[in-house]
Amino acid sequence: MAADPLGRETYTLAMTGPARPETSAALPDAVAGAPEAPAAVTIRTLAKWRREGTRFACLTCYDATTARWLERAGVPALLVGDTAAEVILGHPATLHAPLEFMVTITAAVKRGAPSRFVMADMPFLSYGAEEAEGVRNAGRFMTEGHADAVKLEVDRGHASLVRTMSRAGIPVIAHIGSRPQHTRLRGGYWAAGKTAESARGLLDDARALEDAGAAMLLVEACPSEVAAAIVERTSLVVIGCGAGSACHGQVVVLQDLLGLTDWQPAFAAPTARIGDAITKAAAAWRDRVARNDLGPDPYPMSESERKAFLES
Repeated sequence: MAADPLGRETYTLAMTGPARPETSAALPDAVAGAPEAPAAVTIRTLAKWRREGTRFACLTCYDATTARWLERAGVPALLVGDTAAEVILGHPATLHAPLEFMVTITAAVKRGAPSRFVMADMPFLSYGAEEAEGVRNAGRFMTEGHADAVKLEVDRGHASLVRTMSRAGIPVIAHIGSRPQHTRLRGGYWAAGKTAESARGLLDDARALEDAGAAMLLVEACPSEVAAAIVERTSLVVIGCGAGSACHGQVVVLQDLLGLTDWQPAFAAPTARIGDAITKAAAAWRDRVARNDLGPDPYPMSESERKAFLES
């Protein structure tokens, strides 16, 4: 087994026929109107798009294979979200994403899409207990996970932690608004900033975290005018998740977009029905096996070897 430049292992097996091509001659074109992503997407790239008024897409991703296809589609930013606890591990909430697992899959996504801007979600209690522990865990995402930035669900009370991480050289994406890791405090998910008082508080959060050195902001589930105010009154790149069209980037859970989940939020309407396609393909394979329709022998013996074997 030999390692390729991305760290993936390439297997060469005798008598299995030609290897699968690493790329296809007919890769999907970038969506019309989407920004043409350069060879490598960095914080500087996203800041440039902000200045130019260029909107960019972001999707969650949890494995190298999917990352490779999203890179080919021209999606410039990928979030290795703690939603993996739900859509990959089958838990009922994002609280159950293990730190080791998140570091591992972040590295996998970066190997699959080395030129994309990969953001790592720091899971529940990986940064909220002690500041020093939070910085060390964030460092693991940067070194072991090869992340380009880490995302923390925070408010202005976490300014010191964001400042310390930034001082250590860790780009922090401050996730404000609705924060799924805090749902137990509220008895479920909620929309943020729907009153004048809470909207002002959200804007105060954004300004305080910018002052603390946050590299970017992610605003989830708030009225569009509140997100627009944050965009207007801060100098940071702002990614929205159900926060209106004023944000510079937009992120949704990939499984929602592909129609793989049984319910999707209103801002993540499916653009495909991959779940239906998987069900159909699996049922077709089930039926083929049932009728023993497996096609020709993929590894035939030569006539002489067959004769020698049967006579032995």
